[in-house]
Amino acid sequence: MTPTDLLARIDERACLDFLSAMARHKSYTQTAGERELAAFMADSMRKLGLDARLTSVEGERVNALGTWRGTGGGKSLLFNGHVDTNPVSEGWTVDPWGGKVDDRFIYGIGVSNMKAGDAAYFCAVKTLVDAGVRLKGDVILTYVVGELQGGVGTIALIDQGVRADYFVNSEPTDLAALTMHAAAFVFTIELFGNTRHMSKREQAVDAIAAACDLIPRLNAMTFSGAATPEHAGINRVHVGVVHGALGRDLHEWRPPQVADYVRIKGSGRFAPGQTREGALDDLRAELDRLEARVPGLKAVLTPEDQMGRPMMPSFEVARDSRIVRAINAAYRQVRGSEQPTGAITPPGFYGTDAAHLYRRAGMEGIVCGPGGRYNTMPDERVDIGDYLDMIRIYLLTILEICEVDTPNE
Repeated sequence: MTPTDLLARIDERACLDFLSAMARHKSYTQTAGERELAAFMADSMRKLGLDARLTSVEGERVNALGTWRGTGGGKSLLFNGHVDTNPVSEGWTVDPWGGKVDDRFIYGIGVSNMKAGDAAYFCAVKTLVDAGVRLKGDVILTYVVGELQGGVGTIALIDQGVRADYFVNSEPTDLAALTMHAAAFVFTIELFGNTRHMSKREQAVDAIAAACDLIPRLNAMTFSGAATPEHAGINRVHVGVVHGALGRDLHEWRPPQVADYVRIKGSGRFAPGQTREGALDDLRAELDRLEARVPGLKAVLTPEDQMGRPMMPSFEVARDSRIVRAINAAYRQVRGSEQPTGAITPPGFYGTDAAHLYRRAGMEGIVCGPGGRYNTMPDERVDIGDYLDMIRIYLLTILEICEVDTPNE
């Protein structure tokens, strides 16, 4: 049976129904619902004949792990995606857990981030199993929790010894091949000025005015030491929280007073080859320049820990890696065009579990999944065509990496 024959066997209605069933699970992160969806995935893999089980994470949380055993002699391929979701925001016009399908989209909280990717690799494997295909290499399906807590689910699998020759992480990239993404860190900046009544504000050191000077400069920063312009392209700083008033207690009842204190919270992104320490040094240099522009101002930079959570490190894979070439070729066959490949943004600014598979497990892989355009927003949805094409691309990638075992070989 040729790859074209196998693509023709994909049951599109059944694939949509399976994703709808996943969407109907209210799998908010760190709730019983994520455990129920993990159990559903393990049971679904078991029905395919995979060696499937639930594995422990922290507390009562579990991952679902399934292995389709190969006959030997081929490379193994691991698929990775999380089943926990963000909460529903205001503004939805459809049932967030209805799994609605219309003529263009499938809707639901977490459908884009990232149940469509999860379902796509399950359906690719199901198509091959149902067709009686035998592979030389193993295919490992992982459905993890805790990506939203820094990747604790994937880290647990790695620490339990789960490995493969290559991996595909199916975070939403709108089917682009993401070969690099940034590392993330969080920081706090405190600005200390000197208050006066507004009648004498010329004598004051206004912390709010200093913050207004500083924030656009922070948001425009690119950290030093980027290896290439592509690496520099996933450098970014963003200020997300600003509080200013009188004193560290932020007294707001005296607006005639010049504010002598501002607290700024932000996040930074830097590429492989750059470091958190180097990024913090660059931030400190920007604060030194601010202090020089605003005599009497003191600026204090404090990097924040992750409250016990792992940090999402950076990820990178060579463009000539076998997994990149395999998924590029699959995309070309399915869509008849070249696949966008590289440090594609906005996904290049995200953190993903691919970083843990790359750095902690030493695996080569790619980030490529359906969804992204309508990610984490009211009426979150995925284009049906993108979802079905992702199944086709995953199927062809499996055939290329794991290789079909034919009886007469």
